Amino acid sequence: MRGDAAGRPPPVAVLTLNPAVDMTYEIDRLLPDRKVHARATRYDPGGNGINVARALKRLQVPAHTFCVLAGETGGFLERLLRGRIDTLTFERVAGETRINGTAVERDTGNQYEISGVGPAVPEATLERLQESFVATTGSGFGVLTGTLQPGLPPDLYASLTRRIRAQGGRPVVDTHGRSLRAAVAAHPFLIKPNRYELAELAGRALDDVAAVAAEAQRLQRGGIDLVCVSLGGDGALLAAGPKTYYATAPSVRVDSTVGAGDSMLAGLVCALARGDRFDNALRLAVACGAGTVGRPGTELFSPGDLTELMARVSVRTLES
Repeated sequence: MRGDAAGRPPPVAVLTLNPAVDMTYEIDRLLPDRKVHARATRYDPGGNGINVARALKRLQVPAHTFCVLAGETGGFLERLLRGRIDTLTFERVAGETRINGTAVERDTGNQYEISGVGPAVPEATLERLQESFVATTGSGFGVLTGTLQPGLPPDLYASLTRRIRAQGGRPVVDTHGRSLRAAVAAHPFLIKPNRYELAELAGRALDDVAAVAAEAQRLQRGGIDLVCVSLGGDGALLAAGPKTYYATAPSVRVDSTVGAGDSMLAGLVCALARGDRFDNALRLAVACGAGTVGRPGTELFSPGDLTELMARVSVRTLES
C-alpha cells in the first residue's frame, strides 16, 4: 500500500450508523396469503459499512469500524462480527439493532428485500462516534456509507466530508437521495452510486453507458476526484481526471446481489490505498462484486477467486 514517509499504509475508517443482522430465506416461491417454508435460512452481519469492512478484511486491508449497537439483536450482531472485521468501536443505544430480510425465490430467481428500521442515536452518542471516526481517518480514507436512521440530519455525510477534507483525508461516500445530494456539494474524494441513484441525482433518465459516463464526468469535473458507477450485470465505470474507464462484468451465476456494491467499494478503496492504477482499481472492484453475487445471503467473495475473476474483467477507456 502507498503510505506515509515511514511506509505505513494510510488509515481506513468505516462509519456504520445503521448496521443490521441480515436474515436470508431461500424459498421455492412467495405465495400470497400462504405460509412458505424455507429451504434454508442464514444470518449475516449487515449494513453497508459493515459489509465494506468485512470485504476489506478479506482484501487484507486493516480497517477500523465505528457503529452503534442496540438490544439483543445488537449483541447477536457483535458476536457475528467476531473474526470478520479487524477493529470495532461501538456505542450502545436504547432499542434494537435492525433486522433486514431477504427472500430468494429459486423457481424464478427473483429476490425480495425488506430493510428494517434502526434505533435512534442520541446527539451525544453521535458526536462521540463522529469525533473518533474523524480522528482515526486522519489523512487516510473515511468511508461513509448506508442509510441514516430517521431523525439524523441528511447532511451528516456532507458535514463529515468537509471535516475529513479539511484535515487532508479522503472521504468516500456511498449513499443515495438527499444524503448523496448534500454530500456531492461537499466534494468527496470518491462517490459510488449505482445507475438508478445517479439518475435520481441527475434528475433525468440515463438509458445507456454513454449517458451514465457523461453524468459521471460532469460530477467529477465539479470537484469530486473519482466517480464510480455500478451497472449491475453491465459492469461499472470510473470517471477519473481526464479519462473514464469502463469495465465489463464477468458472467457468473447470481445467488444474491446483497453486498455486491459494498464489495465493489471495498475493492476500490483497497486498490487506491495501495496506489494501483485506476484501470486496475476498477478491475478489482468489479471482480469483488462479481464474486459476491455468486454467494448466498450476505456472504461475500472468496479472496481465492479474485485472480481468476479479474482475468475475466475487460477494461477500456471511453471517449469523453
